[in-house]
Amino acid sequence: MSTATLPRILTGVPANGFISFAQHEAIHGAMPVLSRSRHDNALDLELTESGLRGQGGAGFPTAIKLRAVARARGRAVVVANGCEGDPASSKDRLLLERLPHLLIDGALLAARAVGARDIVIAVGEHATHAERAVEVALSERHDLRSGSPRVRVVIVPHGYVSGQENALVNFLNGGPAKPTAIPPRVFERGVGGRPTLVDNVETLAHIALIARHGAAWFRELGTTEEPGSRLVSVSGAIAYPGVYEIESGAPLSALISAAGGVTTRVQAFLLGGYAGTWVHPELGLQLGLSDTQLAASGATLGAGIVVALPTSACVVAELAHVADWLAGESAGQCGPCINGLAAIAATLQGVQHGTAGDAPLEQLARWASLVRGRGACGHPDGVAQLVASALSLFAEEFADHARHGICDGCARRRILPVSSPLARRFAA
Repeated sequence: MSTATLPRILTGVPANGFISFAQHEAIHGAMPVLSRSRHDNALDLELTESGLRGQGGAGFPTAIKLRAVARARGRAVVVANGCEGDPASSKDRLLLERLPHLLIDGALLAARAVGARDIVIAVGEHATHAERAVEVALSERHDLRSGSPRVRVVIVPHGYVSGQENALVNFLNGGPAKPTAIPPRVFERGVGGRPTLVDNVETLAHIALIARHGAAWFRELGTTEEPGSRLVSVSGAIAYPGVYEIESGAPLSALISAAGGVTTRVQAFLLGGYAGTWVHPELGLQLGLSDTQLAASGATLGAGIVVALPTSACVVAELAHVADWLAGESAGQCGPCINGLAAIAATLQGVQHGTAGDAPLEQLARWASLVRGRGACGHPDGVAQLVASALSLFAEEFADHARHGICDGCARRRILPVSSPLARRFAA
């Protein structure tokens, strides 16, 4: 690993309130003026060399996304996506609430690179403090007083799929916050029918820093395939739950140590949130936290989520609870969600109580395989991954519940949240 230092994004993050524009510039310096012409886009070149990937979960190369929008026909729009649908994540809210100027810088730089005159900062309706922080931050910006580009904050209805880029664009166009059929893709026809760049707020914060310090600086941390740093929301049986900035590829053991260590014995780590994968603690602590390194274990870090599940928790009850919530978060637009997720959730409830009938675990495995790749968005795929990995790692626990029903752990307080938690601690 590199000897380059952290934090980067979280430099100067306050425990309360947010960094003012004057404080922001004192820490990071003024936003750079990068050249852009038909044949020369300095930001595009830096992002290409940096290898930055989107931090919303999909991990798509940022430079390719930006280039596609810049080359599309029509005046572009930039959307800063701060809609955090996974209840186990709080990193985007941290940036919106504490460091709004960094993501505003990134949005302005991206808008300049793609020729956009309109920027939308999308905030989930549950993040009321974030909305206020961004509005106040925008009022401080002397570089926005000319009215170009136009920047507005839009409150998006809370929902697990609301932050999916097609769902978000559909809402900004006056529809419900639900995914739509593709094509067209949003980089071709998005907000108002115009080419649209949708980037996660953490991605935009990285853009703001890369524009200042360059691609080589960004690559001083991380791996060749996934350079730089990233934010991770850590919760569960952890001494200091919160948001941590890590070097991409750093071992999970180092992240857990930075968070004060576990508070009790852990039976598994959930990596990647509610579209993620359960891993055994001994294996998990050895894994490097990059999608490339996690792929060998069938895992991903997704939007940057780690949950430590203690041995005192009943994993069957936890999964049944979350699956029921995820089924209710369906957009209700296609069979795999309407029927498949409801059937999975009902069967998990039956397994927990020992009332699921014959071969319920085989049914669950079959339904999880059937819903994959068949939805209008990735929601069924994520639920299938979460359930399938639990059935594999906790086969004995599920079989015991299917035979005998509820256990002592079923009555305990749930570890996995189904509503967005507060980001209680922000750490470097």
